[in-house]
Amino acid sequence: MDEVMTMADVAANATTTTAPSSLPSNLPLFSAFLSFALAQFLKIFTTWYKEKRWDSKRLLDSGGMPSSHSATVSALAVAIGLQEGAGSPAFAVAVVLACIVMYDASGVRLHAGRQAEMLNQIVCELPPEHPLSNVRPLRDSLGHTPLQVVAGGILGCIMALLMRKSN
Repeated sequence: MDEVMTMADVAANATTTTAPSSLPSNLPLFSAFLSFALAQFLKIFTTWYKEKRWDSKRLLDSGGMPSSHSATVSALAVAIGLQEGAGSPAFAVAVVLACIVMYDASGVRLHAGRQAEMLNQIVCELPPEHPLSNVRPLRDSLGHTPLQVVAGGILGCIMALLMRKSN
């Protein structure tokens, strides 16, 4: 005789076969997001150390120490390397992505920020009757110094290694 399964039987089987884990199973993704969040959080303290003032806006700003972009892509690359192996195509893609992002953070974005700083200075020196004298200043904290990029990269590597050990 054929056995008939009801929807209740299917639901009961589904809940008993998949056990929820305490951590997400995608180690590279979780390592990357956690590294990004920690780097952004640390910017509050590095700003305080450098400028002697608390600035909670640093949680959402780009630029500063450490580079959250570098922390994110380095954690992603290291976690993929640990999980898939250094010879995997996913690791190769992650390393190339990390190199591009880190180069961009300390190159193009850094120089764009410096140009914005100069343009803001020029606008401030314009006479009040000039049409551009009331323009909102450009964001000048865009890129990172090489030290900030390296610090973010090291932070990401450490986070991926710690996540691997805790998993």
